[in-house]
Amino acid sequence: MRRTLETALLTALALIAFAGNSVLCRLALGARTIDAASFTLVRIAAGAASLGLLRIVTRPRGAPRHDPLAPLLLFAYAGAFSFAYRSLNAGTGALILFGAVQVTMLIAALRAAERPRPVELAGLAIALAGLVYLVAPGLHAPSPVGAALMATAGMAWGIYSVRGRRSRAPLADTAWNFAWALPVTALATAADFREFHLTAPGAGWAVLSGAVTSGLGYVVWYAALGRLATVRAATVQLAVPVLAALGGVAFLSEHVTLRLLVAALLILGGIGVTLWARVLPRTTR
Repeated sequence: MRRTLETALLTALALIAFAGNSVLCRLALGARTIDAASFTLVRIAAGAASLGLLRIVTRPRGAPRHDPLAPLLLFAYAGAFSFAYRSLNAGTGALILFGAVQVTMLIAALRAAERPRPVELAGLAIALAGLVYLVAPGLHAPSPVGAALMATAGMAWGIYSVRGRRSRAPLADTAWNFAWALPVTALATAADFREFHLTAPGAGWAVLSGAVTSGLGYVVWYAALGRLATVRAATVQLAVPVLAALGGVAFLSEHVTLRLLVAALLILGGIGVTLWARVLPRTTR
C-alpha cells in the first residue's frame, strides 16, 4: 500500500509539472516575450544548472547511466515542441503530441511483451476519446512542418520515457541528460539566430520551466517510471491536457467550459480504468 501511494504521489507531481510546462510555454511564446529557440536553450540551461546544483548539495547515491541517446531525445522533444507551436494551435498540437506519445509507448510495451490487458486498452481508448473531444474545436488541417515537428516531439518523449524506466538514480540520470543536451541545444539555437528575441519576462518563464517544471519534474517522472508499466505510464500522461487547461483557467484567465468538464471525466475515467486493471485478479481482467 505504501509503495502504491508513493507511486501515485510521484506520478501526480510529474503530471502537474508537465502541465506547468505547457502553461509557462504559452505564457512566454504566446505573448512573444521570447523566440522558440531561445526558450528551449534557456529552459535546458536552467534545468542543467538547477539539477547540477542539487546534486552538489544533496550528494545522492548512485551514478548516472550515461545513456548516450537520452540527451538527444530530451533535446529533440524540447526543441521540436517549441518550434511546432509556431505553426500549430494548442488543440491540434496537443492531439498530435499525445497521440504520438501513446503510439510510441504502446509499441514499446508490445515489443517488450508486456501484453496489456483488454481492460487497460479500453481505458486508454476512453482517455484518448476524451482528449479528442477536448481539443476538437481547435482542430484544423495542420501545417505539415508543424505536424511533423510535434509528432517528432511526441515520439522523442515516448522513447525518453520508456528508456527512463531503467533508471535507478533519477536525479543523477536527469542531471546528466540535461547537461549533455545543453551543447546540442546551443548549436541548434545558433543556427536560428535570425529569429532571436529575448525579454526579461520571457527569460523568467523559461528559467522557471527549465529549473522547476522540467528539471525537477523529470526527476520525479524518472522515479515514477520504474514503478509503472509502460501502458499505464503512457495512459496517465493524457491527464496533462486537462491539468494544463485548468492551469489556463487559473493563470491565463481562461474559462471553465462544459466541454472541459466532460473531457476531464472521460480522460480521468479512462486513466482510472487502466489503473484499476492492476488490482483485478488476472482471471477477471
